[in-house]
Amino acid sequence: MSENHYKIVFDGTLLPGVDINTAKLNLAALFKSDVSAIERLFNGRPIALKNDLSQADAQAYLQALRNTGVDARIEAQPTIEPDLADVHDPVSAAQPQSPYSPPQASLGERQPEFAVLKPFGVEGRIGRLRFLAWTMVLSLVTLPVVGVFALIGLGLVSGDSTTGLIIGGIFAFFLFLAFVVISVLFTIQRLHDIGWSGWLWLLNLVPFVGSFFPLVIMVMPGNIGANRYGPPPPPNSTAVKVLCALWIVFIGLFTVGAMVGGISAIQQEYEDTLESSYQSGSMTTDEIDVEVEPQANSPAEAAEEAPPPVDSAKE
Repeated sequence: MSENHYKIVFDGTLLPGVDINTAKLNLAALFKSDVSAIERLFNGRPIALKNDLSQADAQAYLQALRNTGVDARIEAQPTIEPDLADVHDPVSAAQPQSPYSPPQASLGERQPEFAVLKPFGVEGRIGRLRFLAWTMVLSLVTLPVVGVFALIGLGLVSGDSTTGLIIGGIFAFFLFLAFVVISVLFTIQRLHDIGWSGWLWLLNLVPFVGSFFPLVIMVMPGNIGANRYGPPPPPNSTAVKVLCALWIVFIGLFTVGAMVGGISAIQQEYEDTLESSYQSGSMTTDEIDVEVEPQANSPAEAAEEAPPPVDSAKE
């Protein structure tokens, strides 16, 4: 009876508390390989690191992998007829294989250098510039549609058409819903590029945290190589850079406009307060009629001011 054979399978899962970068460095040291080659193992798909191992060799190999921080597993390998595609070089096949040798078969698989862009999906990754550019395109497409619906709504209001208002409201609701859904998809792919779960989008709904979390998404750099969500996104095109620059200019103008508007409102309120205070003081001074009572003079002053007596005998 032939001896059973086993294989070591790894799907990118790490042991609890292990950082992915640390695991990559440990694997590179174990296999005596480059980190760029090790990154191909973290594509999210099960990979057979080693085949045709005895049970003892498989246990030793698995223990060595667990020491690096990865969560691999042993699977029984059924005995099958040899396939010509699996035939290796006779020279290399004749050499004894150590359970600690690099996984040559799996690393030899050609992986895509860049991920395929899927704007309307939850899979894939996009970088910071592409996230801003796609958001800019979504805004440029949505604003004219909203403007058209607004004009139609104003016409319906002036015509007192209740049915038209209801239909316009339904269209506006579905348009807003589509805008939100597409924005969520963009955010999920941006989180994947950072290496975070897409469920973290729900932090936007948390009070106070949701006020600055979108800024974190825009400024956090993505993983350079492949992560558990796939290969990195393709390089940014010229259109992406131009749209991103327009979005940054728009944000800057909006911020400056908000600051200028706030300062103008504060200044106008201050001037109105001063003017109202001045008008209140003038009315009080003009409308109050103060009557001054004559004061009694001293006897000497009264004698000086009194007219001289008239002698009636002389007259």
